[in-house]
Amino acid sequence: MKSYKIAILTACIIWSNPAVSADEPELATEVAVQTGKIAKASLHRYVMAFGTVEPEPATGGKPAAGSKIAAPVAGILTQNHCEEGQQVKKGALLFELDTRSADALIAKAEVAVEFAQKNFARKQQLNVTDNISRKLYDEAELLLQTARQDLLNAKTQRELLRIKAPLSGTVAAIHFKVGEAVSSSTVLADLVDLDRLDIAIHVPSPEAFALRLGQAAEITIDSAGSDPIQQGKLDFIGAQVDPLTDTVLVRATLSKASGFRPGQFVKVRIVVEERPERLAVPVESVATRDGVSLIAVVDGDNAKQKIIKPGLRDGNLIEISGEGLQEGMTIVTQGVYGLPPETRIRVLK
Repeated sequence: MKSYKIAILTACIIWSNPAVSADEPELATEVAVQTGKIAKASLHRYVMAFGTVEPEPATGGKPAAGSKIAAPVAGILTQNHCEEGQQVKKGALLFELDTRSADALIAKAEVAVEFAQKNFARKQQLNVTDNISRKLYDEAELLLQTARQDLLNAKTQRELLRIKAPLSGTVAAIHFKVGEAVSSSTVLADLVDLDRLDIAIHVPSPEAFALRLGQAAEITIDSAGSDPIQQGKLDFIGAQVDPLTDTVLVRATLSKASGFRPGQFVKVRIVVEERPERLAVPVESVATRDGVSLIAVVDGDNAKQKIIKPGLRDGNLIEISGEGLQEGMTIVTQGVYGLPPETRIRVLK
């Protein structure tokens, strides 16, 4: 009975051992993958930041492209000669404040001038005929000069009640209605030259060291996806860091009729480096194992791993370098993870 159990155990071991099936053919591994090509491309390194569209500040002798139209004196708004969205020329009348007090001062000053003129005219005649004292003559002349100056001041004060456009542009906003009281320096409206806009960009300070004047800035908005809808250039880089946000203020130009509006929030991608004619592959074609980067090069129906050194990444492309790599080589793009060092593949159409 004991020898029977040993025989059965031996038979089980032989049946379960694949070594006894040496005559059976080895099954070849075949992996379904998608392929692409090693290509040459110009790759870029970017600094990413956010910005706000603003009127150009005053620079290089040019006035600012935007203005807050303020009341120079307190008063009641009686006339509104503009509306939001209206284009106006420099010097155009925009608002009028109540002029009744100013008109009364002008009328009073005109009476004083008339009286002083008549008085001075009499002194001139007496000076010729009766040889009046020089003191009385000078007093009459001074009285006339003072009256004329008072009239000029009254007219100037009245003119301040007629508020005009300091530049040509578009009325972006009106903040008061006719009949409302305004105080001195109250902002009545915003005026902007929409052909002279730029972007105020707040760049994190660690990345600001790579910025240079003239670098290209690609501007996008959320609704436009990832493609830039406007190209600009850096024309100002701030000299100090904002301690509250740890950012540096940078400005980029916008072209005329850009379509942007003041206050609009945008994304900005600043090109700080360009590497032309570099070997590049899709990012998904690079696998990393134990700190080593690999790609799978296709040769016929086989794929063989090659060690590469990854470089600059630009969107879905990444720069690669390595022994024997050439433009036009076919590589595995999708399915590279999990591939053995060398295997048979089936390319998915």
